[in-house]
Amino acid sequence: MDILSNLKYAAGSRKNRKRVGRGEGSGHGNQSTRGMNGQMSRSGAKHKAWFEGGQMPLQRRVPKFGFTNIFKIEYQVVNLNSLQKLVDAKVIKDQTLNAEELKKIGLVSSSKKPIKVLGKGEVKSKLNLAVNDFSKSAQQKIEAAGGTITKI
Repeated sequence: MDILSNLKYAAGSRKNRKRVGRGEGSGHGNQSTRGMNGQMSRSGAKHKAWFEGGQMPLQRRVPKFGFTNIFKIEYQVVNLNSLQKLVDAKVIKDQTLNAEELKKIGLVSSSKKPIKVLGKGEVKSKLNLAVNDFSKSAQQKIEAAGGTITKI
């Protein structure tokens, strides 16, 4: 039989939260857990996440220097040793490579960004490359192996 004195809230329907400002007996009366004095003890107190209490802010303390060239060209880099590995693994068959082919193979992430071939490693097979730029050592190694290069 349900008696009014036995009634309880359903499980999970009530949150067990701190009730502040409800008298001294609650343990959270008087200053309501806000501390003694200061900006954050007052009503309506708020400040920006980067506010440092009047101290010189970090973005003004840190020295500013350097220069960022907005016209810098970010190349996607392909090394000769990675090309030779793919030739050895028979992934590259016709040995004529351009930006779209290199993207299909997975050596570059985008066919729209410029590509530069660097001379790290050796190349033994004849490769015909048509990309944006080459290092001098890569150009020499490709031509020594009988390949051709074309700058787009």
